[in-house]
Amino acid sequence: MQRAVRILRKGFFAPAAVQDRVVLDFDARHRRRTRLLTSANRDVLLDLDMAAHIRDGDGLVLTDGSLVLVTARAEPLFEITARDRDLLVRIAWHLGNRHLPVQLAAGALRIRADHVIAQMVRGLGGEVSAISAPFDPEGGAYDHGAVPSDLDDALVPADHFI
Repeated sequence: MQRAVRILRKGFFAPAAVQDRVVLDFDARHRRRTRLLTSANRDVLLDLDMAAHIRDGDGLVLTDGSLVLVTARAEPLFEITARDRDLLVRIAWHLGNRHLPVQLAAGALRIRADHVIAQMVRGLGGEVSAISAPFDPEGGAYDHGAVPSDLDDALVPADHFI
């Protein structure tokens, strides 16, 4: 079984370098060590030094140097909108007060489908629509989206591959 030992962030590798793909939901994209099955039915062991949030479009570097593209799987979500920005900010505060992962979208908030929270949002005056989409919530206050320091030397801007 091949091991995936590093993450290359989207835009920091040549798309032509991708040799396989793995489709993962939000939970499966925040791991340190787990077994993955690629689109080509290859077993890959994700084996990172520390847990990391893997985003849609990132690449996993295998020990043989090959690259596996990570694609975010669509999952059941609620998209929250409001009549004005002030109300949407108020709803966002209530979601944050409950420590819920929230994805910020243009003029909307996305959360995992949760009917109890949907009822709360409607009670505050918001609108809730069920959708199916990849979920990529905002990182926490101490998660700045940085890659582990051992990846710094491997990161090369995508324009170097033109």
